[in-house]
Amino acid sequence: MEGESPIDAMKRATAAALKAVAERPDSYVGFGPGPATLTFARNTNQPGAAPIPTAHLPLAARRLLFEDVIRLRGAADAVALKLKHHDEALHVKRAPDEADARLVYDAIEQSRVEALGARRYPGLAQNVANAVELRLKAEGYGRSSCREEIPLAEALRVVARNAFLHTEDTCLPATRHVGDLWQGWVGEKAGDALIRMSESLEDQDRFAKYLREFLHALDLSDLPAEDEQASSDSEQLSQGSGQDSEDGEAKPESEGGSEGESADDMELGAADAGDTGGDSESAENAEEMLVPGHGTDEAGGPTQQARGKNDTGAGPTYRIFTQRFDQVVEAADLCEPEELDRLRLQLDNHLASLQGVVARLANRLQRKLLAQQQRSWDFDLEEGLLDSGRLARVVANPMQALSFKMEREADFRDTVVSLLIDNSGSMRGRPISVAAMSADILARTLERCAVKVEILGFTTKAWKGGSAREAWVAGGKQPAQPGRLNDLRHIVYKSADAPWRRARKNLGLMLREGILKENIDGEALLWAHNRLMARPEQRRILMVISDGAPVDDSTLSVNPGNYLERHLRDMIGWIEGVGLVELIAIGIGHDVTRYYRRAVTIMDAEELGGTVLKQLTALFDNDPLTAGQPRQSRRAPPLDKGFRAA
Repeated sequence: MEGESPIDAMKRATAAALKAVAERPDSYVGFGPGPATLTFARNTNQPGAAPIPTAHLPLAARRLLFEDVIRLRGAADAVALKLKHHDEALHVKRAPDEADARLVYDAIEQSRVEALGARRYPGLAQNVANAVELRLKAEGYGRSSCREEIPLAEALRVVARNAFLHTEDTCLPATRHVGDLWQGWVGEKAGDALIRMSESLEDQDRFAKYLREFLHALDLSDLPAEDEQASSDSEQLSQGSGQDSEDGEAKPESEGGSEGESADDMELGAADAGDTGGDSESAENAEEMLVPGHGTDEAGGPTQQARGKNDTGAGPTYRIFTQRFDQVVEAADLCEPEELDRLRLQLDNHLASLQGVVARLANRLQRKLLAQQQRSWDFDLEEGLLDSGRLARVVANPMQALSFKMEREADFRDTVVSLLIDNSGSMRGRPISVAAMSADILARTLERCAVKVEILGFTTKAWKGGSAREAWVAGGKQPAQPGRLNDLRHIVYKSADAPWRRARKNLGLMLREGILKENIDGEALLWAHNRLMARPEQRRILMVISDGAPVDDSTLSVNPGNYLERHLRDMIGWIEGVGLVELIAIGIGHDVTRYYRRAVTIMDAEELGGTVLKQLTALFDNDPLTAGQPRQSRRAPPLDKGFRAA
């Protein structure tokens, strides 16, 4: 269209393609930051009318890069195929109860709808494949040395996709690498079920039954009672699909879902339109489905592996009422560029007061790291490389033996450091300013030494529960103890691969009014841990900065008073027990030594910068070849299936 910008043209073409593929011209398509989501808004003007599909697609608002186009096309096609080939009511009916199994169940169902679309639209199949490849590379899974480094749902989605499309010999590099790591194990344990799933793509009900067999074969889930009875005769199950009394009922409309269906029975998006800044409508009473692979769960989001359980058996198991409103967001997406510039200038003015002792400690840490990475030699050896610097001795005394030298093997291992900062309201003022300044100095110092640094923050989207609590109240305040009852907001100020000069402005966001709210530490700790585990570096260090115990008034008002604190202890115990990540904590005016094995408490926020650098210096004083070696592997404790939300 005349006068149309490239971004507007891309939006218009993408929306038209989505509606055409889904064969739903009434769909509404919006764009903005955040994961791809598909919602069904109830038509309040026409009671009883079919819900209106609303797709939210990821698109950067300021400029369009090539990778943004890949993500957008893949997300749009994935949403379109789910809208066309997926019956949510049937999907929920067959869903397993176990949390791990549910993630795999959702991911493989998405592979089914994508495989159906690929049969008719080869170009669409390539768009989805490119988006999957880009995500696998971004998460570092293409460089994984063993299959345990790749999340189960992500890996099994790739294996299923290869099996359904027979693309294992032609897929893109990172996708092939993930498939190669997992294909043998899956084929050995559940190969027959995978073949039956491949032959049943057109029949979602039959496919779901075989998918439950697949999960059972992998020891992820128990079979439903009716499937367990028929599992001894697979052929009879195949022929009898759709003949059971429960299958003889009329199939509910897929667009609206079943009447009693809950939002938590779906895998949900991490951000609604009102918080992402997108231009899609935020429909009241919407039921939201996340397209697997495009949301926070598979990118190390706040809900991923938040599965704490009290090891002693005392107290209730940690639960999450709803994950629908949780959010993992880049700092730049929470603030206008002009305001971010102003906040960064404010932070620079504060930095002048920290240049003294902190700068000296930063230089000391830098010298230590560079010294560990420098080449070193052993001299006066009987063999090796001829030491030309000592030839003068031979000239002066021909009886003097020649001297040789040999380069030592460097002990320094490539390292990544993650700084996880409490963004709760109690950090407001000087503590959060000093934390931001310390993070800035740390990132600059370690970057000079080729050590990757990630800076993360954790808080909630609202005070006293936000949308999660509203959904619980609307549901009659049931269950009475709903578990975690607030909307998480996890902020990425600087990713490990982003250079400091590009991320420096983001740190100013910590000074913005309204960002700091409440803190749910246990899930934030697991989120940061999982991001580190996706990294290729050999040594991983996680440093937590906090000024108090976990506090969320909404959650604690309807659960035991130590509910969040117990979950934090469980998560710390698991991370320290596994030992793949070196965990350090710094408490500001709060004794964190009662939680963490390696911790220090300071009473004045002014001490924070020096303490951060001293702790890291002490870590690098340790033998880098033994520090952080994994202890006996332990699986993360399971999390009960989330409660239903109204």
